[in-house]
Amino acid sequence: MKHKITLLLSLVCILSAPMFASAAEKVAPLKVLLVAGGCCHDYVAQTKILKEGIESRIHAEVTVVLNKSTTTNTRFEIYESDDWAKNYDVVIHDECSASVIERPYIDRILAAHKSGVPAVNLHCAMHSYRFGEFRTAVEDGADNAGWYEMLGLQSTGHGPKLPIDIKFTNPKHPITKGMKNWTTINEELYNNIRVFSGAEALASGDQVQPPKAKALKNNPDLKPKLSNAVVVWTNQYGPNKTKIFSTTLGHYNETVEDPRYLDLVTRGLLWSTGNLTKNGEAKADYAK
Repeated sequence: MKHKITLLLSLVCILSAPMFASAAEKVAPLKVLLVAGGCCHDYVAQTKILKEGIESRIHAEVTVVLNKSTTTNTRFEIYESDDWAKNYDVVIHDECSASVIERPYIDRILAAHKSGVPAVNLHCAMHSYRFGEFRTAVEDGADNAGWYEMLGLQSTGHGPKLPIDIKFTNPKHPITKGMKNWTTINEELYNNIRVFSGAEALASGDQVQPPKAKALKNNPDLKPKLSNAVVVWTNQYGPNKTKIFSTTLGHYNETVEDPRYLDLVTRGLLWSTGNLTKNGEAKADYAK
């Protein structure tokens, strides 16, 4: 009898094992849309790095929409539809489209995020869709303020390609919890013209910048200066307080493929969709 009971329990365990193993698989993966392309960056490589990096870290399916155009006029057909984001849980904006200024086009993008679709914004997304007097701080509600209001921060340019010392200024936030300060390879430090009230800074960057050649010619005694800017932050956007995560880092492939960068972006993605624990880990349904 004892032998039969042991055999029966073993059989139950064997039969139930696939059920437990597939429990996580029953939850649909996070549907992530990654839109990339435009000026000045290796988006062909970086979309591959981001897709593989995110999918290897969490239970997610990243759909890439890549335009191989390398100009600041780069547009994306997906944005021509009013319901362009309906099949996705979160959108990663990794485009560099500074010269695209048509309001109906930009408004369609923003409408999805106003309605509640979270966004993750990387690097040159901060310098896209800008027009009017964008080099000065925009006023709330101005015609050219929409994109910056979604981002939560207005940036208009960057310094030289030199290392940036990253300091996590809000180490208790779930996105940055446990992360260590680090120094990047050569990168671009984006300036901060305005930080909006709904934004919360998570990390700053320090970069030692040498004098420009013209200024040095006029004054040979000029010394390098230390520039500082917010480089990682969150924002709450629109009437639904949609969660937005952004980082200005990510110019070079070597930065994008840095595990620390991929961890940061993945955490930001999870936070924006409400799937990051207080300890900075993916909730059970999306953990790997």
